[in-house]
Amino acid sequence: MSRPQLPNHLNVCIIARHFPISARASGFSFLRLIARGLATRGHHVTVLAAENPMGRTEIESEGVKIYFLLEGRATRSRRDPFPDLVRNKFLELHGQNPFHLVHSVDNSAMNLARFAQDEEFAIAYDVAATQMSQLFSLLGMSQETLGSILRTSLAVGYKFLSTFYGTDRKLLKTADGIFVASPRERIALERYYLYPDARIHTVPYGIEIGDLAPRERSDELRRSLGIPETAKVATTVTDMTEVGEVVNLLRAFEQVVIKKPSSRLIVVGNGPKYKEIEREMLDHALGSKVILTGAIKDTELPDYIALSDVFVNLSSRTTGFEPSLLEAMAQKKVIIGSEVSPMATIVEHSQEGFLIRPADIAELTTLLLDIFAGQLPVSEIGEAARRKVLDLFDPEKMVIETLKAYYAILKGTGYYKLPGSFFSRLLASTD
Repeated sequence: MSRPQLPNHLNVCIIARHFPISARASGFSFLRLIARGLATRGHHVTVLAAENPMGRTEIESEGVKIYFLLEGRATRSRRDPFPDLVRNKFLELHGQNPFHLVHSVDNSAMNLARFAQDEEFAIAYDVAATQMSQLFSLLGMSQETLGSILRTSLAVGYKFLSTFYGTDRKLLKTADGIFVASPRERIALERYYLYPDARIHTVPYGIEIGDLAPRERSDELRRSLGIPETAKVATTVTDMTEVGEVVNLLRAFEQVVIKKPSSRLIVVGNGPKYKEIEREMLDHALGSKVILTGAIKDTELPDYIALSDVFVNLSSRTTGFEPSLLEAMAQKKVIIGSEVSPMATIVEHSQEGFLIRPADIAELTTLLLDIFAGQLPVSEIGEAARRKVLDLFDPEKMVIETLKAYYAILKGTGYYKLPGSFFSRLLASTD
């Protein structure tokens, strides 16, 4: 039986437990841009997600159909129902109009693997579906001492073996392709996870630059947070699933307020470690200097960033480029990030921001004091940061590179045949 011709227009299913329905500053905000960009090029895009702030079970926006599978469910079982709901909804929709490719940002598509070969659809995952980010997080907490290096090496080795043989090996065996955002992730997948380089696709996922006009500081928000008009402000965002990176920031800020008592630190976010972080804040006598906002809406985050003189995010747990740091760079803020995060591949230290080891409290303290004291060229650094974001994260390029990867993944499955001029025609159609 001859293979069918690879279609010019694809039917794609994007699976993401958290799919952004607003443009700004969400963990996977690039998905909205990609889904919309594919739809405008004539491709059919369906999204399977969990919940949304509007409480709706279905939304059709900009040519993209989105199903929120956990909305309207009366009960929540102890077992996560989302992967099973994804499988059932996918098979229902696939029976009506067969999908060519599944792009899963998390591991929720693993239940589809046993159907893929018989039904002849490809499965691609974002590297965030693996647990690689946990290894980066452990590396980020290492200090430059022999004991710390040995402990970190053992912890990383144990975590790699447990996550690889626990879940990641099975996931990678079902993947026809993996998306990464940085060279570091690509090298790690090939070298340590033994995943074929030909199946790894680098796409510089970022944020929607068109919505990132610099914002003015909101005096109303400043007053509501009780921040003095002349105060220097540092802001950070955390999901509060790990205590270490926030505690290091609190310890550094404790030294800052000794010399600059009017300084304030805004900690945006909520999570399972909230009480522990709050207790650490109080133990360091920072109750009047640190503002824990709790959870806020994604659309409100740019206003909190606009209040800050410096934006800090030392997390190394995310794969891809941390959206909150990109947002801050686009707002011309001085940023401090982790040198073991993917941000290290795009930020030149001291030129477009600063990169440190998350465990280096002394360096973090010095940087904050120098920024607050005006001893660093913050305006020049902020301008360079914004230029870097605008240059790197071109929305058109992001969509085109994703589409090229989709076709390469489909070609690799062997389900379709391609004429020799296919990719040149594809590029011409996206100009």
